[in-house]
Amino acid sequence: MKLLEGKTALVTGGSIGIGREIAIKFAQEGADVVFSDLVYDENAESLEKELKELGVKAKGYASDASSFEAGEKLISDIVEEFGRVDVLVNNAGITRDNLLMRMTEQDWDLVIGVNLKSIFNLTKAVQRVMLKQRAGSIINMSSVVGLGGNAGQSNYSASKAGLIGFTKSIAQELGSRNVRCNAIAPGFIETDMTSKLSDEVKKEWAKTIPLRRGGTPEDVANVTVFLASDMSAYVTGQTIAVCGGMTK
Repeated sequence: MKLLEGKTALVTGGSIGIGREIAIKFAQEGADVVFSDLVYDENAESLEKELKELGVKAKGYASDASSFEAGEKLISDIVEEFGRVDVLVNNAGITRDNLLMRMTEQDWDLVIGVNLKSIFNLTKAVQRVMLKQRAGSIINMSSVVGLGGNAGQSNYSASKAGLIGFTKSIAQELGSRNVRCNAIAPGFIETDMTSKLSDEVKKEWAKTIPLRRGGTPEDVANVTVFLASDMSAYVTGQTIAVCGGMTK
């Protein structure tokens, strides 16, 4: 039996990058997969097709994770279509990097809205379903920047650090109903976003990582599968750094 067989999982920000890899890995492990992104474009269309070819039920939705009403509707639509939600991966996130002296209020509000408020929106909406099921796993995508900070990313760091505090609190609130909540803190992960960096920059960055390489989306997805599965049945309120040893 596959690790996630019989489960229905939602991955926000699922069309590209780490979210896409998580969705594929979930399907490979037997889960029916729902993913959402701000728009349903060619990336979403190709992912939905790829997931279905793996033999599971799958559907992509256009949904704004930073909107409370959109989050409520998304969970309602999923329950109507799939009957349940066993796993929620809060992966939607953006960056608007700048030094604080140059950062605009709009850039602060936008990052907090997408990266942190979305966690509140989706978790609040899904908790009713999971509490009724008396089972569920909520996985929040943080960052090593949320653990250690980073110059030029005060908005992003604040959102990802706040997410860790939220995770610990929700684990305590929902644990008695067998609903778990954990966070993952990726380090330098090689995605389309980091592919824009020069090879020299990547080499210099790798020197600061004990494993001497950047991570892959699959590295993050593998840990996500563990937290989504019954293998982690006694793990809640934790933050797992997937960073090659970057965090001290």
